[in-house]
Amino acid sequence: MSSLRELQKRSTVCELCSSDEGLQAYTVIPREEEILICTNCMSQLQDPETRDANHWRCLNDSMWSEVDAVKVVAWRMLHTLKKEGWPQDLLDMMYLEEEVLEWAKATGDHIVEDENSIIHKDVNGTRLSQGDSVVLIKDLDVKGANFTAKRGAFMRNISLVHDNAEHIEGKINGQQVVIVTKYVKKSS
Repeated sequence: MSSLRELQKRSTVCELCSSDEGLQAYTVIPREEEILICTNCMSQLQDPETRDANHWRCLNDSMWSEVDAVKVVAWRMLHTLKKEGWPQDLLDMMYLEEEVLEWAKATGDHIVEDENSIIHKDVNGTRLSQGDSVVLIKDLDVKGANFTAKRGAFMRNISLVHDNAEHIEGKINGQQVVIVTKYVKKSS
């Protein structure tokens, strides 16, 4: 992590919108790198209800930053605003190195959920994807089988149940089982 002073050596304005009002450090997770942003950008990043799509037209410039953390925030915000139309044009022009793109995708913030989509999340609220590995957080009796799936057991290469956000499928002890998502956490 950088200190505010170090960030101010790199930039004297918001690294997203170029405002010079109320500058503060913003941590870009999961790498814990910081960028310098204004209070307006900070409030809109922290509270999606206050987002003004027109404010984020500033990303047209900041997406070309040499600072990877700035590019990550720009990429994530453009993805969340895609329904506006204009962000897709910027995303089509934007290029991120593979490692930076993985960082940008790491939180899943770029995925805009519509009210009809089925999103599978673990006990911590982390989004689960097809092929992920998970760990059981509780001993579970497996119905129809004569064993208990023990806490700490791994399920690799899970499958998502397409019509139920609370169920995933995978193998434990060589047997295909369905597990409720509130009893697993994503393995890194």
